[in-house]
Amino acid sequence: MKNEIIRELGGFVARHRYARISSRKARLIADMIRGRNVNDALDLLKLQPQRGAAFFEKVLLSAIANAAQDEEVDTNSLFVADARADDGPMLNNRLRYRPGPQGRAMPYAKKTSHLTVIVASAATVAASDEAEEGANA
Repeated sequence: MKNEIIRELGGFVARHRYARISSRKARLIADMIRGRNVNDALDLLKLQPQRGAAFFEKVLLSAIANAAQDEEVDTNSLFVADARADDGPMLNNRLRYRPGPQGRAMPYAKKTSHLTVIVASAATVAASDEAEEGANA
């Protein structure tokens, strides 16, 4: 499924797996940068006070560096084709406990998430859209 999306978009991928942040908090940042130009997204991430912004900034810089390995790609024309924060396993795969009232144990979960950023050039996406329209006609 994920590899099919990457092949469709023709983009470059970077992932941070087992990031020590809940996916619910990270999704707020992912929604903010999805569909933006990479330069605009980097500027936006630097100004955000949320902790997830620092995680996504590193992943986005890595995706841009992956794209820069291809000499045909202009890194200034890239945009964030997809940004997602999927659930990861709990830390050490178990709940933890803290003391509760009247001798009870109160469980809490230390959650992790898998952060993924896909960057693609606008020319690549436009060419794939034209190919789909030609196939549908």
